[in-house]
Amino acid sequence: MSPMSKAYNIPNMLCYFRIAVIPVMTVLFFFDGMVAAWLNLFVFALAGLSDFLDGVIARRTGQMTLLGKFLDSSSDKMLVGASLILLVAFDRLTGVWIVPCIIILLREIFIAGLREFMAMYNVIVHISKLGKWKLTIQMFAMGWLVVGDYGDVLVPHTVLIGKVLFVFATIMTLISGWDYMREAWKTIEKLDAEGKH
Repeated sequence: MSPMSKAYNIPNMLCYFRIAVIPVMTVLFFFDGMVAAWLNLFVFALAGLSDFLDGVIARRTGQMTLLGKFLDSSSDKMLVGASLILLVAFDRLTGVWIVPCIIILLREIFIAGLREFMAMYNVIVHISKLGKWKLTIQMFAMGWLVVGDYGDVLVPHTVLIGKVLFVFATIMTLISGWDYMREAWKTIEKLDAEGKH
């Protein structure tokens, strides 16, 4: 398979889809009303489903590539980061609820920086199972907040449910971040002992 065809295999196309969802969601947030809110949730849910499918398809069909690994991680962070900004910008999360958003964003920046630093010493920081569960809970929590009060049509107290899940997602974010740092610190100490600076 040529490099060009690998770039456009199904798993990678699903990653491109997650990135393409961001401007669609942004536009939909500007339209107030039940139709736009539910459509936004539908688009967001498809993006979340694509995250699950791309890994499954890549493993089962042998279409795992370096580009795919980069796109998978990057598209997830882009979608989560953009969604958090939109939720704050359009008052789905206000006041003290902005703090968890900052925690999640800073954690993602920190881990990205950690991976870049470790790569300088040819050390790969793999995505942990805890990190994958963290992302799943984040996406699930944000889905309730994306639809907002319009979700009460089917499930009462939609926003409250979303906020409770968001707290849980933030806790998972901190735990997984600490887990990454704990493992990386062992490598950093080893490299420092070997005199690698």
